[in-house]
Amino acid sequence: MGKRFEIVREGTLPVGQVDVFNGFTGGTAGWLWPVEYEPREGGAAGFGGTVTVWDPPHRVVSRMEGPEGWFNELEHVVTPVEGGAHFRYVHSGIFVDDWEQQYDGASQHTDFYLHTFAQYLLHFRGRPATWASIDAPAPHDFAALVRAVTGDAEQGETVWFDAPVTGPVEAVVDYRHPHFAGLRTEGALIRLFGRSAFGGADAVAVHDFTGTPAAEIESAWSAWFKNLR
Repeated sequence: MGKRFEIVREGTLPVGQVDVFNGFTGGTAGWLWPVEYEPREGGAAGFGGTVTVWDPPHRVVSRMEGPEGWFNELEHVVTPVEGGAHFRYVHSGIFVDDWEQQYDGASQHTDFYLHTFAQYLLHFRGRPATWASIDAPAPHDFAALVRAVTGDAEQGETVWFDAPVTGPVEAVVDYRHPHFAGLRTEGALIRLFGRSAFGGADAVAVHDFTGTPAAEIESAWSAWFKNLR
């Protein structure tokens, strides 16, 4: 028997309402992963979902449903405010197994994704993005992986990183957490996920804004992992 959950986050960003709405519905390769929304009620959404509310640039809701009442729903509400836009994000549904671990993992991932969303809007808004994701080989130490990328830098500090594909680059450590880390270069957002803490596989996701093909990014990072080991 599953148990319902709801994760709610709100925030204000110094960009326009249209930019925030478009980022949630059309720029997702730049901060999450590629998700397509068919711009109408009843249209297709990512992972087999359906758009149940389409009210641009204010509100969009998508929903997936399964057997025995299972569902997964995302709601984004964007409101103009002085100097920017306010957003309200609601993720609700039913977790079937390991409710506490799944909720904890989903909640912490939400914070990281929305932080990355803000980084995308503030630094790369409107630029075409390529998304690539590479699982870390097992066994490995996630903390050691983070140190290899960020050193001992704290959030907000600048580091030099010998990045796959590009070589040495100056980067800002824009997120630092026991299970996540983020690095922002002039051309990419590099995200480190310690998903082993939630029963999954650790991974690196790259949101690239230079036009580099995903296959090239994935190959370079896979080689980097082999050298790291």
